[in-house]
Amino acid sequence: ALSLSLCAFVESMIHKAPHRLLSISFHHGVLFSSHASALRRSFRPRSSPPLALACSHWEGTANKTRDCRHRSSSPSPSENLSTSESSKPNASSLRKSYTTNIRGTTGEISIRDRVKIIPLERGIVHVLLSRPEKLNSLDMPMFEAIANAASRLKNDTSLNKDLRVVVMSGEGRAFCTGLDAKRVALAGPSKSLERLLERPSPYGGESGLGNLAQDVCYLWRKLTVPVIICLHGMCFGGGLQVALGGDMRFSTPDCRISIMESRWGLIPDMGASITLRELVRIDVAKELTMTGRIISGLEAEKIGLVTRCVDDPMKEAMKVAKEISERSPDSVAATKELFQSTWVADEETCLRKETDLQMKLIATW
Repeated sequence: ALSLSLCAFVESMIHKAPHRLLSISFHHGVLFSSHASALRRSFRPRSSPPLALACSHWEGTANKTRDCRHRSSSPSPSENLSTSESSKPNASSLRKSYTTNIRGTTGEISIRDRVKIIPLERGIVHVLLSRPEKLNSLDMPMFEAIANAASRLKNDTSLNKDLRVVVMSGEGRAFCTGLDAKRVALAGPSKSLERLLERPSPYGGESGLGNLAQDVCYLWRKLTVPVIICLHGMCFGGGLQVALGGDMRFSTPDCRISIMESRWGLIPDMGASITLRELVRIDVAKELTMTGRIISGLEAEKIGLVTRCVDDPMKEAMKVAKEISERSPDSVAATKELFQSTWVADEETCLRKETDLQMKLIATW
């Protein structure tokens, strides 16, 4: 079964309708969804996968969480947020961080009503996840739109001719809260899984390595320009893996971040095995993945998951993007290729790669 975070859907149900909590289970490659009480009556697999067992827990705690939607306070950014997962982010801080007025040039592109490509000045392009009413969670159109956006920025000359930097953010209260399990199930579980797992995906080309679920992360690494991710609100599961595909991540201090797949008996399989090894120690990656705990932006900065914490990630991203746009595009592209191809390579490969790329740059003088 596809390892994607189901927490976005469950959390939304906790806040909006805890008495109708859903339990999701994967069994023999088929996704089943039903009310927790009905699930135990009608769905009895030969074995007991972790997600099927979860239904009794969610039903038993539903009454205790009925008042979650009334909570408005946000935990201190320095707290361990794993003890207050049902609390909402501070709305005022999100408004402060994400009301930056950024005017695009002509040629804005909307993809499947989920992602917008907005050309800005100096070769900077803003990619906006635009499903705010669902916290930019990943349904099938969102998967397709993110991969499509990355593919178009890589291959469409009308978009990448003068492209220098990509800045990605999420509209509304969150960057991305992971899989929208309900919408994926309604789209047809078997059909959705087949589409997500097909390798290579339609967006990676004939020589592509990833499936669709992986390419929403991996294809950003294949762009020759830097990709800067702006995090705020929540960044869970699949949403975090999308963010890890960027070259830099700027986050609000109180952003809630988690690798949540282990909560559903799954693993992160959208490219995390590539991106995490470049950012954190192996023991840290194991601890975050095995526990699925939620950390703040401040802790994520401390361990290396985010580049730095700032009050206004979009403002910081635009500042850095403008600085990069003033540098040689060939040098910037070579820098990205150098570090991504050598970060976990042997020393001989690293030294040879440095020389090869440097000779190409010198030849352009």
